[in-house]
Amino acid sequence: MPYTKRRRLVTSAVAVALGATALAACGSSDDQGDAQSGPVSLTYWTWTPGMDKVVDLWNKGPGKKEQITVTVKKQASGDTLVTKILTAHKAGKGPDLVQAEYQALPTLVSNDALADIAKSVGDVKGKFADGVWQQTTLGTDAVYAIPQDIGPMMFYYRADLFKSYGLTVPTTWEEFAQTARALKKKAPDKALTTFSANDSGLFAGLAQQAGAKWWTTSGDKWKVGIDDAATQKVATFWGGLVKEGAIDNQPMYTPAWNKALDTGKQIAWVSAVWAPGTLTTAAPDTKGKWAMAPLPQWSKSENRTGSWGGSSTAVTTDSPHKDAAAKFAAWLNTDAQALNALAKESGIYPASTSAQLSGAFQSPPEFFSHQVDFYTKAADIAETTAPSAWGPNVNVAYTSFKDAFGAAAKNKSDFGAALKKMQADTVADMKKQGFEVAQ
Repeated sequence: MPYTKRRRLVTSAVAVALGATALAACGSSDDQGDAQSGPVSLTYWTWTPGMDKVVDLWNKGPGKKEQITVTVKKQASGDTLVTKILTAHKAGKGPDLVQAEYQALPTLVSNDALADIAKSVGDVKGKFADGVWQQTTLGTDAVYAIPQDIGPMMFYYRADLFKSYGLTVPTTWEEFAQTARALKKKAPDKALTTFSANDSGLFAGLAQQAGAKWWTTSGDKWKVGIDDAATQKVATFWGGLVKEGAIDNQPMYTPAWNKALDTGKQIAWVSAVWAPGTLTTAAPDTKGKWAMAPLPQWSKSENRTGSWGGSSTAVTTDSPHKDAAAKFAAWLNTDAQALNALAKESGIYPASTSAQLSGAFQSPPEFFSHQVDFYTKAADIAETTAPSAWGPNVNVAYTSFKDAFGAAAKNKSDFGAALKKMQADTVADMKKQGFEVAQ
């Protein structure tokens, strides 16, 4: 199939099931096979710290038996790695395996950089929550990666200060807003939290929880719904709180933000399962004072969360040993010993549901040692992860968010206008790249 036609059809399958038939027609018949028998050497591009120690377990154990050796090549993460993969792929020199964030998968698939490994790993589907597995299938019967780690979103709050100010942990977003206003009345110098535009993943996760579908398809065309009703609801909610001064409008991860958390000037944080690690360095004096709860819901009848971060292990189309690479990817993300090592050496929260309550996750994070059910709650929350709908130019949408919402937060101006700018920028870029976009 010509590349341009393949790109249009494959990317159309990213957000919803276009149909496995179209995808299968595009793939070559030997996508699942290895070029040769005998000892196999694989190269794995990853940014995860300590991955070499985890891979060593494979090389000395299952890999030795299978005659499959994996070599780790450390890389930068994010857009830098995506660009490097695509550059290597164009030259036919990509690695066998690559770590890829979920939102990067559509871009890699649309550029024919990732192989469909469904025939090799389809039996591991049951080890992951449906909303997590869906991110690696892109809505089709194809499987483009194995989930590795996830970032289910949660609500973190200073339990001691909530008690001091007589605040109740919010279970809905309306209660969240009421809590923010109540705190301001009792302690004008404090804020429940802040709206930050310097990490696009936070807003994307909040929109995901609300039911947003940023990229879908209409026939053979893309449909961009970044300003859909669900996301408008999220933008209006947070923009309103910022405008009235009920919450702060400063960015996260700055010295000022760290100080606000450490001194109790900011007493809550909408974050993800990895927050204890951030709080350990950002607010060291508050150890033992925080608690974790599920994310507030848009209605009391709902029970779902968004995802902030997470990555997968994918096999590239350049690999001459796709079956061997798929075996390693499955082992890395489903084997109990491998997952325990990933938790210990890399500090990840596993996508595998069975690993979320075993090994390193039988005890709470040290920063939350007082909340003994931390990981039990986390596992329950992770099961409620809402499906996502990523597209081929997430990087452009994220950059536009930082610019438009960053200015809106700083100026306390209309978040709705910022959302329209984000929508327009994303659509314009897709058209520029040659994608067909439905109006």
